[in-house]
Amino acid sequence: MAPLLGGDSDDDFGAPAAATEIAVFARLTHELAAAVQAGRGELLYGFADHRLETTWLASSTGLRRRWVQPTGTVELNGKIADDLSRSAWAGAYTADFTDLDFPALVAELRRRLGWSQRQVQLPAGRYETILPPSAVADLLLYMVWSMDGRPAHEGRSAFAAPGNGPGGTRLGERLTKLPLTLLSDPRIQQPPGLQTAPFLATTASADSVSVFDNGAPVNRVDWLREGVLNALTYPRAAAQELGGSYTPPAENLILTGGDAASTDELVARTDRGLLLTCLWYIREVDPVSLLLTGLTRDGVYLVEGGEVVGQVNNFRFNESPIDLLRRVTEVGATERTLCREWKDWFARTAMAPMRIPDFNMSSVSQAS
Repeated sequence: MAPLLGGDSDDDFGAPAAATEIAVFARLTHELAAAVQAGRGELLYGFADHRLETTWLASSTGLRRRWVQPTGTVELNGKIADDLSRSAWAGAYTADFTDLDFPALVAELRRRLGWSQRQVQLPAGRYETILPPSAVADLLLYMVWSMDGRPAHEGRSAFAAPGNGPGGTRLGERLTKLPLTLLSDPRIQQPPGLQTAPFLATTASADSVSVFDNGAPVNRVDWLREGVLNALTYPRAAAQELGGSYTPPAENLILTGGDAASTDELVARTDRGLLLTCLWYIREVDPVSLLLTGLTRDGVYLVEGGEVVGQVNNFRFNESPIDLLRRVTEVGATERTLCREWKDWFARTAMAPMRIPDFNMSSVSQAS
């Protein structure tokens, strides 16, 4: 363990807890009413959530820190009223709902429902696949959650040195040929609304954090830098023991380094492939390779000649995000997004669409 930190004190430490109010949803409710009135035979379901969470951190060494974290999310599901097997999902993150473009969210949902008018059955296999930012976030989040230094040094993670023997890590290894940077930065200004606490506050110790580090600064970390593995998480004591650098886990996650292409533009450059809009029920199969499995849900679409031509059946997939980074051939423009699977635990992400030439749809799923 490391000694407790102290000394820092925030002027507003004694202030009461921040509170949200129902008025934060005022514009959203009007836009939702307009969307329902303009319905085209679909059923809309969804959630809107806004929280202001106040954290106070104090210690016997005089540490006194306070942070108010806003979090807002909107999820929208749509189904065709006369065929409930046809469904689509869209979601967005916002800190305060002032910058939420809800009409655009509804329009995207309806566009996806329109694609589902034609149903296409496809077998399991490897398909060229476009992953929009939301799906990319779900996969890369799991990778970053697995980037702890101690398991890597002990040979029990995908970031252990080749051979998985104890004592080494893959730090400095190129994981992708593309110049991608995957970073966390509590003070980031663009995209807006992704700021997080600039100090560590944890109630329990684990491989990635220690309660003895409470109050330690949280600075920008490049987990990948220009395609190279650049950082793993280390509490202060583990960093000293293992020869690493104190690095706390992420509270936001941003992917940069792609070109200016949108998801639609990646689709327009696809002769034949799939558009995989969201992932579901992601679980780890093998921690040493970081192999994940999961299901597609609420919209897998067939692309032919640069256009979406129909909705296909659902699949189970088996992929490692590390291997996806190795195989990715195109990455588009970064935008703020909301992941589908992990949104309740991690909502502040900005990702880019990706083209995977051979995404592994391992079996057909009967899920709808």
